[in-house]
Amino acid sequence: MSGGTTTATRAEYCVVACAEAWRAAGEVLAAPMGTVPTIGARLAKLTFSPELLLTDGEALLVGDVPAVGARAQVVEGWLPYRQHLALVATGRRHVMMGASQLDRHGNQNISCIGEWARPKRQLLGVRGAPVNTLNNPTSYWVPRHSPRVFVERVDMVCGVGFDRAAAAGPSATRFHRVPDVITDLGVFDFETPDRTMRLRSLHPGVTVEQVARATGFALTLPDDVPRTREPTSAELRLIREVVDPAALRDREVPAA
Repeated sequence: MSGGTTTATRAEYCVVACAEAWRAAGEVLAAPMGTVPTIGARLAKLTFSPELLLTDGEALLVGDVPAVGARAQVVEGWLPYRQHLALVATGRRHVMMGASQLDRHGNQNISCIGEWARPKRQLLGVRGAPVNTLNNPTSYWVPRHSPRVFVERVDMVCGVGFDRAAAAGPSATRFHRVPDVITDLGVFDFETPDRTMRLRSLHPGVTVEQVARATGFALTLPDDVPRTREPTSAELRLIREVVDPAALRDREVPAA
């Protein structure tokens, strides 16, 4: 491993992959949803994206980087809901959301399973997903990669994918961007001619065949798929000792 010999866990590879989504982001608000993305955003802030803005998850901009679950000691500003929405609408935020369903075009569902008029399962609801995807970079974190999540067609569109944005025209595509999809198996993007999902890297111990079996549609598979970047020894120290000393990451992504 770069800079050390300690073996990184699958969860730690996922943390680093999430952190990379905010590399060189500049002074934008990181809005991670989930334990691993939260650790990733804080790791990015401590390393290669020092200008990244973090919140306490409620209404404060924080100046330090506390451990997950700890209270921030440095407050830089007040970020009430209306100001947070202003950041969303003006593109000065990169959110990493979850997805109950995600299709090959990047359409996301967090609202319901089954027909909208009579769903089998009621989920979170649409929430702010449409505004997120049309106004600021929106990535996704899926801790359990399976055909139940990666489906041919989502039951309801919440986050807008590339095909639906294109169909809606320039007003929808102007600021539409879905940079990354990160799962417990690998990293994915939409950097293909038809803007459909591509396997960008595999986490250690994962095979292309395993990813294909766990995906409910045909992915774009490069001839030579690289491995997800290894955490450095300095990053592992920050993850384990500073950001997540309670090892909450392992609850979200258990050892493979």
